[in-house]
Amino acid sequence: MLKLLKYLRPYRKQLILVFALLLVQAVSNLYLPDLNANIINNGIARGNTDYILRTGGFMLLVTFLLAACSIVSVYWGSRTAMSFGRDLRSEIFRKVQSFSQAEVDRFGTPSLITRNTNDVQQVQMVVLMGLNMMISAPVMCIGGIIMALRQDVPLSASIIIIVPIMGAIIGVVMREALPLFRSMQIKIDRLNQVVREKLSGIRVIKAFVKTDYEAHRFDEANLDLTSTALRINRLVALTMPLLMLILNISLITITWFGAHRIDSGAMPIGNLTAFIAYVMQILMSVMMAVMMFVMIPRASASAERIQEVLQTEPSIGDPETAPATLAAPVAPVAPATSTASDAASAGSSAGAGSPASTPAPIRGHVEFRNVEFAYPGAEAPVLKGISFAAQPGEITAIVGSTGCGKSTLINLIPRFYDVTNGSVLVDGVDIRELTQQDLRDKVGFVPQKAFLFSGTVASNLRYGKSDATDDELWHALEVAQAADFVSEMPGQLEAVVSQGGTNLSGGQRQRLAIARALVRKPEICVFDDSFSALDFTTDARLRAALGDELRSAGAEANVDASATVLIVAQRVSTIMNADRIIVLDRGMIVGMGTHKELMERCAVYREIVFSQLAEEEVA
Repeated sequence: MLKLLKYLRPYRKQLILVFALLLVQAVSNLYLPDLNANIINNGIARGNTDYILRTGGFMLLVTFLLAACSIVSVYWGSRTAMSFGRDLRSEIFRKVQSFSQAEVDRFGTPSLITRNTNDVQQVQMVVLMGLNMMISAPVMCIGGIIMALRQDVPLSASIIIIVPIMGAIIGVVMREALPLFRSMQIKIDRLNQVVREKLSGIRVIKAFVKTDYEAHRFDEANLDLTSTALRINRLVALTMPLLMLILNISLITITWFGAHRIDSGAMPIGNLTAFIAYVMQILMSVMMAVMMFVMIPRASASAERIQEVLQTEPSIGDPETAPATLAAPVAPVAPATSTASDAASAGSSAGAGSPASTPAPIRGHVEFRNVEFAYPGAEAPVLKGISFAAQPGEITAIVGSTGCGKSTLINLIPRFYDVTNGSVLVDGVDIRELTQQDLRDKVGFVPQKAFLFSGTVASNLRYGKSDATDDELWHALEVAQAADFVSEMPGQLEAVVSQGGTNLSGGQRQRLAIARALVRKPEICVFDDSFSALDFTTDARLRAALGDELRSAGAEANVDASATVLIVAQRVSTIMNADRIIVLDRGMIVGMGTHKELMERCAVYREIVFSQLAEEEVA
């Protein structure tokens, strides 16, 4: 937990102020019983009214000073603790943003949410309590012992017995509570996961009439967390009465022995009242320490979980220096031709050249060289021996059975995962040598599940290009076949979109996601089964408009070819006219070429085609 205190460094001035105020507050608290003893001994016992009024007025001034210091210290202590929590949450959020999908999968989304909310809150509360007690508790304890010794040394022997007993109780509580607090945070993760699944899958739950089953799952997780919390609370509930019992017994004992010393004349009565006040301060400081120690185990467990996130290095990072090719895009690069069909397909697009004198650079050339990929902890690779090139101005389609690795393959292009072996190149440069921002600036990615953010249609479309004009947004909507339904929505571009786009149909979400990718005019367009929710007519219109748009992108960018398009599709009708079709089976390329070529020599492709289309449609 001490490692997290570095986030308090920017608030050194506030901390110094709080510590100074707490020190003044503690000294004032120690001074008041002594003044009270003087009033009793020198004023009340002797009937000196002037002394009582003079010393009492001074006590009032000290009390006002104490109150002012207390208010200001609590204000700045609370403000500093809240700022610490804000900075820590921000740091965790930025760290998680840098994670690759592998790290997100390892921690799990519910756990990351809990660590950035509940865990930070636990540490923040300890910092808040610490800033209010860190100085005052030890000063009051040590100062109280010194001042108690000044009042009466023999009677101070009782403190030697009281404090170790209270310390032993605190030690036992900490030893029992720490593992319970660690377990509690894990169970909060589990409860968060169940609730998240319940809310995210509410339609499935209702459709399968599993409301009672999910309620049972929630009850199990909730009761598990409750039982752990009850065990902790029982410990705390047992601790406080024990400490109060010790405190009250101590006061009775001190009063009894003190009365005998007063009766014998060895101790003035005012000193006894001051001694009791100091013992109370000593024991109250111990009680404050108990409160801290009750909170510290849970905060310590939370701090460990936070540190685990902050100390995790992303498996995907940026190179120390960007390659020189980023300054000037590479010249035309011949595609990899690992198969004869790929070579033939690549040759068909090679004729679209620019003037021989000053050839324009090609941007968006994608090449896979003997790529292999396995998920962390997997026994076997998902992809093996993947080699092909996707040329600018061409549409490269990827088809195959469910689970063959299609989505995994295209997720390697924007570096959501890194290859296990081999390399993926963009414009002739290994993507691991590019910064993630430079790489992803080139890519327009439409995921398999079209996700929209809460806001408006315009804010979602500008996610791809923040300075896009309304005309650019409408143009992207027209290409994506979304202009019609957006124009009918209240507010049009300013129409409200709920979180996840739940107030829109699946097809509408997909079209807005496609429009969002088109707004940024990318060099590489990746569509991960992004047409599945569209009817055949809309699908055909969108593909036709998309082809025209991507071909015109090259002329606007002053390059010799338009965008590179990679499409993962389940519908054969969507990709029959693609320039190159890659057929995957069990993570390997089993066919590559045009639709006609694959129908002649790829059995897997023929099986896929005939499962969807009649023979006359294939012809």
